[in-house]
Amino acid sequence: MTNPKLESRKAANIAYIEHFGPYDGVPWENYIQRLYGWAKKQKVMPGFYPMGIYHDDPQKTSAEKCRSEIAITFKGKGKEENGIRTRRLQAMNVAAIPHKAPGSEFKNTYAKLMQWIAQKGYDVSGPSIEVYTKKPKVVGDVTILYAKVMIPVKKK
Repeated sequence: MTNPKLESRKAANIAYIEHFGPYDGVPWENYIQRLYGWAKKQKVMPGFYPMGIYHDDPQKTSAEKCRSEIAITFKGKGKEENGIRTRRLQAMNVAAIPHKAPGSEFKNTYAKLMQWIAQKGYDVSGPSIEVYTKKPKVVGDVTILYAKVMIPVKKK
């Protein structure tokens, strides 16, 4: 696992679907197909990398109450419809670390990132964001996920 670093993210328009329930129960393929279908219908330019925005800590919030947004960035003007909402994701500084491992290992990736945030004197200033950089790959009977895990931060 590589070391975390501080990155600056530009503001972006996102189209997203809200999900309530366990993070490992998100119907990813369904949501991604709907989002890219929406982009095509709206004639907007979608980004390449889908993302998940996770509002709750599954260690502190029961699985059925966890809130997430499955999203894509887009350029252009798109209208909300059929459960797809839009908003502006503000520019932000994030602590970021790559994740290339099974989903069950996300807890280790987050632990390393949170430790770095504390050591560097930052406060968390927003929900965590996972940007999926490649399609998952099945190796043996294990699915490897490729993501950049980002947590918005500000100096204490």
